[in-house]
Amino acid sequence: MLHYDRGLKITLLDLAIDVRRRQPRGFISHAHMDHMAAHELAFCTPATAQLYKLRFGARRTREMNFLAPLEWNGLRLTALPAGHVLGSAMLHVEGPAGTWLYTGDFRLGESATAEPCQLRQADVLVMETTFGNPFYRLPPRAEVVERLIDLMRGLLAAGKTPVIHAYVLGKAQEVTKILTSAGIPVMQHPTTYAVSQVYEACGCSLGDVQPYLGKPLPGHVILAPPRNQKVSHMAGLKGSVSIAVTGWANAGGSAQRMGVDHALPLSDHADYDDLLAAVEQVRPKTIYCTHGPLSFVDELRRAGWNARPLDGQPRALTA
Repeated sequence: MLHYDRGLKITLLDLAIDVRRRQPRGFISHAHMDHMAAHELAFCTPATAQLYKLRFGARRTREMNFLAPLEWNGLRLTALPAGHVLGSAMLHVEGPAGTWLYTGDFRLGESATAEPCQLRQADVLVMETTFGNPFYRLPPRAEVVERLIDLMRGLLAAGKTPVIHAYVLGKAQEVTKILTSAGIPVMQHPTTYAVSQVYEACGCSLGDVQPYLGKPLPGHVILAPPRNQKVSHMAGLKGSVSIAVTGWANAGGSAQRMGVDHALPLSDHADYDDLLAAVEQVRPKTIYCTHGPLSFVDELRRAGWNARPLDGQPRALTA
């Protein structure tokens, strides 16, 4: 039913899954650039379709509402909320040969802006394992959110301008919603603000937010792209305090390594314990792990699971 050949595909449908090369038909789990291309026809959720078009212009899409099955050539395809960013979806496939679940990037925990994750049982699980190392047992989200809000309030009270560096799609909107819900207004880099306008149009209100036009306003937090991106430069912020928000901040010395003043481990990916919890919920016969350490495959095997790396070699994916 599935095979890997320079990308993951549903064999019977010739439907590419998160392939970054243009395809006749491609399923896009979410609108981050490392999961999509300008396909001739893209299958995705309505929110992802809008974000996809923002990034690629007018494109043909076949929208898949969450939990609404699509019957196609003897298979049943269902988009399940992934909890990663707005509109992010896992793909559940049912057919004569069994069931299959592709997670894409996902998060089991709470989100201020993404639909809550809904896993489903499958014979074959292809899962993203970014934080598949026991080191990445992240602190409780509520604790990190409290630290973030306290830090922002302290900096603003001291007359400082906090600049939070976050991915323009997903993390920036999550942080914005957290802050505005706590009564802290936000200004966003124009690129980020354009994405936020799509969030608003899709019904995800972000609160008191406006574009940054070159001059900070007192009492406002600035949202900027990550520092390693050229677009991150913003005029008028000399003397500001920089903050990174990422799961990678769980590592010691992360602020110095990232070139910021503060780093907080706020993630939109499942951490190590959530990856294990996802496996327990899906109860697959076979697991293919991708975008993570090979050591996680070994951990799953020691726990009795039939786990393998999705190593990029041409192969049929079977249970």
